[in-house]
Amino acid sequence: MNCGSRIWRLFFFTIPLYLVFSGAALAQTTFEDAVQKKMDSLLAPSKAKDTSDELLPNGVLQNLISPSGWGGFGTYIFGGIGGDYPQPYRTRADLIAFGGFCAGDPQKAVNVAFGMNITNVDEVKDLSGNIQISRQIFAGSSISAGGLQLFANKRQSDSPGSTFYFAFSHALQALPSATPGSSRLTYTIGIGNGRFYTKSALDIKNGRGRHGTAIFGSISYELIKNVNFITEWSGINLGCSLGIKPFDSPLAIGIGITDLTRYSSDKLNSTFIISYPLSVAR
Repeated sequence: MNCGSRIWRLFFFTIPLYLVFSGAALAQTTFEDAVQKKMDSLLAPSKAKDTSDELLPNGVLQNLISPSGWGGFGTYIFGGIGGDYPQPYRTRADLIAFGGFCAGDPQKAVNVAFGMNITNVDEVKDLSGNIQISRQIFAGSSISAGGLQLFANKRQSDSPGSTFYFAFSHALQALPSATPGSSRLTYTIGIGNGRFYTKSALDIKNGRGRHGTAIFGSISYELIKNVNFITEWSGINLGCSLGIKPFDSPLAIGIGITDLTRYSSDKLNSTFIISYPLSVAR
């Protein structure tokens, strides 16, 4: 099965964020966070430098189908699985597995994350790579640049080719969260090619046009502690989701609905991701 056009976006951008801003640390071994940004208990950036008045994103998913400007903090390996049901123009579900590692201090220099996608989970094939470089800038803000689905096999992948992007994210400083040191609201705006601009062959065939906006963005708002409501424009379509961190644990869950407009696809799709850290190096 080829991966649905949204699923890959879940992975590489949500886990590193969780790695940075979750709260407790358990050394284990997962490979799913390199693609998404979530971990158990890293040294939070607010503790890594004297920024006691700076609000950062909470430790829950901030993005599900689009990239974030936030990246990892420190050295980790991570991994996970996500899915899409039903696939656009089809009736079956689709799954993807992912994993990787990140290293570096984004406050002093940069954090670099590398990941791998397996979009044909049944046969463990259709592999591609991801890279993200992130840097924290002024208070509550971070930028990232990256590439997605690099080196994908053109005969197997539904990717329109390698995707490259730049993103800026900000945690609103005037709206503190239920989590100390965190902001209740964060937003992202970015630009990219590939998945953010080129529609699928089935979209083109069904009269949905050839191109999206190339501009993507998201807003994440904390409804209650450990639960975020997220609205995103992926460059191709609109989605809404919930980011959930059950029981203050390392487990990260994202569930959502995508393709809310007729700009692409033929119907609404449900999307999910589950990730958990397995190994941490500090």
